[in-house]
Amino acid sequence: MAEKSKKPQKFRARLPRGLEDRSPAAIAATRQMVEKIREVYERYGFEPVETPAMEYTDALGKFLPDQDRPNEGVFSFQDDDEQWISLRYDLTAPLARYVAENFDALPKPYRSYRFGYVFRNEKPGPGRFRQFMQFDADTVGSASPAADAEMCMMAADTMEALGIPRGSYVVKVNNRKVLDGVMEALKITEPKQKLSVLRALDKLDKFEWPEVQKLLGAGRRDESGDFTVGANLNPLQIEQIGAMIKAWESTKLRPSNAFRPDLFDGVIEGDAPESLKLGLSELGSINDLVYSSGYGQDRICIDLSVVRGLEYYTGPVYEVELTLETKDEKGRPVRFGSVGGGGRYDGLVSRFRGEPVPATGFSIGVSRLQAALTMLGKLDTRADFGPVVVTVFDRDRVADYQKMVAQLRNANIRAELYLGNPKNMGNQLKYADRRNSPCVIIQGSDEKARGEIQIKDLIDGAKAAAAIASNQEWRETRPAQFSCAEGDIVAKVREVLARHDVKWN
Repeated sequence: MAEKSKKPQKFRARLPRGLEDRSPAAIAATRQMVEKIREVYERYGFEPVETPAMEYTDALGKFLPDQDRPNEGVFSFQDDDEQWISLRYDLTAPLARYVAENFDALPKPYRSYRFGYVFRNEKPGPGRFRQFMQFDADTVGSASPAADAEMCMMAADTMEALGIPRGSYVVKVNNRKVLDGVMEALKITEPKQKLSVLRALDKLDKFEWPEVQKLLGAGRRDESGDFTVGANLNPLQIEQIGAMIKAWESTKLRPSNAFRPDLFDGVIEGDAPESLKLGLSELGSINDLVYSSGYGQDRICIDLSVVRGLEYYTGPVYEVELTLETKDEKGRPVRFGSVGGGGRYDGLVSRFRGEPVPATGFSIGVSRLQAALTMLGKLDTRADFGPVVVTVFDRDRVADYQKMVAQLRNANIRAELYLGNPKNMGNQLKYADRRNSPCVIIQGSDEKARGEIQIKDLIDGAKAAAAIASNQEWRETRPAQFSCAEGDIVAKVREVLARHDVKWN
């Protein structure tokens, strides 16, 4: 008996976890956002630059956990000469490489912005993607607190340009030197332990103090059962940090122009470390600069609980938080929290140059902020209108129909020729509906003999169809369909587009 022929293997279409496909409507909304952010950044004098999505792994920074197999946290591979290459983790480290490589040719300070996708090799979850978009601005070559203050002011202006009203966001500012000084005062010196303390404090906006206490101690088990090893501080150190957090909370109650570096009086025994004094002094300077420019505490405030996660920050750090609450599609309350942040990273360019190169920058998480703006109704998530569709009534006259398409395109009107099977006009109209086309062009032999075309306004047609009860009435009324001379095709289509305010990006 002959062996049955095997059916060809059919692959299952599936998307890897932590990634998403994006629809035309989502892409259009991103385009709206990016343009508004770009306008603000350019108003501040920043200019665009673009770096590749891949860099040599050793150029990406000290946050990489494993230099022998650096594929934790980042996506990495070896090229043909056994050099490790990684997809960029953020947009800051590639900029540091670019500035170092082109240092002599660039003006200093160098002010630039860039946007694009970054990639994280981390456990995906709700709101945590392996690929997402960021929009950054950086000033390289200035150690002035004015550069940091400017980043905070620009962050506030960007939020308002995106339609987030004053009072619904806040730019929080801290300084890593303050945090370093606190740990020095508490005799926390081991690098890994210091990093664990910072990561624990970074959870203050998500967890209540008892949960942060666990992360400062032995560790914490989350709802899924995963255990996070803690910083293993002793009880006295944890108690002192708790007292400091109460001191930090007091910064939020001060008038914006009354920030004073006396927050740790009575909390830290003896003289405060120099790094702590310097950090508080720099915060005072930033506070004075933003206040004198008209940015009150309702927009920019000192908040010593802000940590920021990346290790390369060396001074001021800032975070933009949305303070309003809304509900998700299931009616549950949602607070968005941080949608952007940044800080000073004076050591990143210096790694390549071997000399001090101060730098500071700010990054907006475009993907995260877009989700927030969409939920808040601040973005138009409707799909853009599709092109005008020229239908094929007579397959022997495709050249005539293609000529109409060319006329419309030459007049800067989006248009396309129906390229499917032209046998059924109904299918062509269904296609135009699915393309969200504002109107279609129809020309049969009778219209051709008269030198005319038919224009079917699909937007008015849909409105009329919703109000018409019977198919017979639909056929009799043929709503929103009219004839015009062939030579008037551009003018009449423009009338339809203007009637419905159809605009294409």
